[in-house]
Amino acid sequence: MITVQGQVYALSDPIVLLMLAGGALFMLVIWLLIASARAAQHSARLVEPLAMQMGQVGARIQALGEGQERLAGGLHHVSEAQATSQTAMLQLMEQRLAAVQLQMTETLHGSARRTAQSLGDLQQRLQSIDKAQDNISKLSGDVLSLQDILSNKQTRGAFGEIQLNDIVGKALPRDSYTLQATLSNGKRADCLIHLPNPPGPICIDSKFPLEAYEALRRADTQDQLTRAAQQLRLAVRKHIRDISEKYIIEGETADGALMFLPSEAVYAELHGNFPEVVRDGFTARVWIVSPTTCMATLNTMRAILKDARMQEQAGAIRRELGLLYADVDRLGTRVESLDRHFGQAAKDISDIKISADKAGRRARRLDNFDFEELEGTSDSGAASPLIPVVDQSS
Repeated sequence: MITVQGQVYALSDPIVLLMLAGGALFMLVIWLLIASARAAQHSARLVEPLAMQMGQVGARIQALGEGQERLAGGLHHVSEAQATSQTAMLQLMEQRLAAVQLQMTETLHGSARRTAQSLGDLQQRLQSIDKAQDNISKLSGDVLSLQDILSNKQTRGAFGEIQLNDIVGKALPRDSYTLQATLSNGKRADCLIHLPNPPGPICIDSKFPLEAYEALRRADTQDQLTRAAQQLRLAVRKHIRDISEKYIIEGETADGALMFLPSEAVYAELHGNFPEVVRDGFTARVWIVSPTTCMATLNTMRAILKDARMQEQAGAIRRELGLLYADVDRLGTRVESLDRHFGQAAKDISDIKISADKAGRRARRLDNFDFEELEGTSDSGAASPLIPVVDQSS
């Protein structure tokens, strides 16, 4: 039971229960308010630094906004400057690109011209190479043919004779030598030079010891070299002996003969390494000559032939000089006679001029006469002046 202001209320009374519940709720609200106040005060104390930080953050955000505005302005200026620079750069790049394109065009044109010229030169050189290749092929065939010729003794001899004939034909007059001349002993020389006595006709015979020379060139060992050298000595000495026995005839030919070697290499080998063989030739009065020395020897013979022919023609020259002197003497006589005729003609012309002058004077004197006086004079019996008197002096 509960007594309120003198009234007793039972606990089970709904009003009491409601009042108790309301009081409890009020107390709960009060307690909650107090707790909230305390919590708010505590939160305020806790939030105060946060508020300060929020203020600072706001200030920073405001400063950041101002900076962002300035940054936006700067970015705008930068974008404008970048656009201007980009435009200028594009223009510059276009100009440079145009210049580079023009230079490349000119370079390409120049390169094209040079390439075309180089191709033309290359084509000409290729044509020259083709011609040279043809010549080389022809020369190779000629070399092979020459090897075939030199490999046979008969054709090799004919080769030497042809070369000798060509040299002699270029060095001497055609009537001063005989090819393949037959001597009194029945032997036939390759060439006989008709030199006057002394020394008399001299024979030239072509020899070519090719096998011995090639064996000497191919020798690899000292033994092979010795055998090849001995073979070359024997071959050349045999040729010297044959020429001396066949082509030196007393009273018919000169006291000597020439052995023609159609190879300068063989000639140089003999004079360089086989001087005793050359001396054997001198002893046998057989002189070894190469194409070069043969031409020099033939030129000397040509001078001898020319001198001999001049001596042979000396009598004819004297006769011609005598006839020339007689002709000159007659010419002098005729000139003197002509001079006398010219003198007489000059005297006759002078006399004619004198007579012409006298005739002219008489004509002028007659032209100045008075005809009346002439008539009176003619009546008196005097001689008429119209009749000219012949001047005996004219």
